[in-house]
Amino acid sequence: MREITLRRPDDWHLHLRDGDMLEAVLPFSAAHFARAIIMPNLVPPVIDTGMAEAYRDRILRAVPQGRQFRPLMTLYLTEDTDADDVVAGFEDGLITAVKLYPAGATTNSHSGVRNIRSVYPVFEKMARAGVPLCIHGEVTDPEVDIFDREAVFIERVLQPLRSAVPGLKIVLEHLTTRDGVDYVTEAEDGIAATITTHHLIINRNAILVGGIKPHYYCLPVAKREEHRLALRAAATSGNPRFFLGTDSAPHLDADKESACGCAGVFSSINTMACLAHVFEQEDALHRLEAFASLYGPAFYGLPANDETIRLVRRETPVRLPDKIDTPSGPVTVFDPMFPIHWDVVDEQGATER
Repeated sequence: MREITLRRPDDWHLHLRDGDMLEAVLPFSAAHFARAIIMPNLVPPVIDTGMAEAYRDRILRAVPQGRQFRPLMTLYLTEDTDADDVVAGFEDGLITAVKLYPAGATTNSHSGVRNIRSVYPVFEKMARAGVPLCIHGEVTDPEVDIFDREAVFIERVLQPLRSAVPGLKIVLEHLTTRDGVDYVTEAEDGIAATITTHHLIINRNAILVGGIKPHYYCLPVAKREEHRLALRAAATSGNPRFFLGTDSAPHLDADKESACGCAGVFSSINTMACLAHVFEQEDALHRLEAFASLYGPAFYGLPANDETIRLVRRETPVRLPDKIDTPSGPVTVFDPMFPIHWDVVDEQGATER
């Protein structure tokens, strides 16, 4: 297959940051994606509908002229979250979901939830109103190995939560393990999972072999090869519980290449080309549209996009930038470590970026 046309995809997990970074990275998402679930872990976090409305307006002002991009806003769950504010924002169409960060699990998560049972009353109201919960599924217990934190979260937190609030609609975000794939596959209705581009491509060797590679460091961290293969099988299976969430998360190179080594991979610029490569390898290009464009809207109760995008397979590798510039410094683009031959093109066949 040398060319494919898809309904315009959506990104069901995206970090846009704010200020200069927002203005620098948003055009790359808007070039290929119609909508995106916007992560609320700013500083300070987006904890109520007033803050969500203001952030949405800043995003819309940054959308390049001639592009159509709809930010789907989320609220950052804290132990002081007002459930009535959540429900009102959802019913008004201002917010699409609520995001649970276990405190200390990832970037800007220190304001997250420490006692999960303290927010069960919020979950109960969300379940009655149909508000989805997006979860960063890792425990933060220092005694749990970082490579086991997703599996332990499923056992200790997710299973009890779903038993206590069975009507709550849940998205287990940026899945990284076979344990997670098996759980979502076998669970009762009401749960789905997003899978990132980079977790389909890298395993933990990419971070650690031949020296520490900070631009492959993300949270949840990439796991063993067996887990990567389980993710690829899930993404290309045609199971509607698995759909695309890039978790594209830009950091300045100075912050990635530092003692912090901040967690995050910036992939919005080349996600669709990388996904076409992965699905082609798995003999599943006929399922790419469903994974990227159909299953996410169906789970969230939204229509699929009417617009389309076109991908063409070039004879020679496509040249993508290694970095993008921002007023504060460069941001490194995700390198899949293989030549990319797929290219998103406009009506004239020129690269669409």
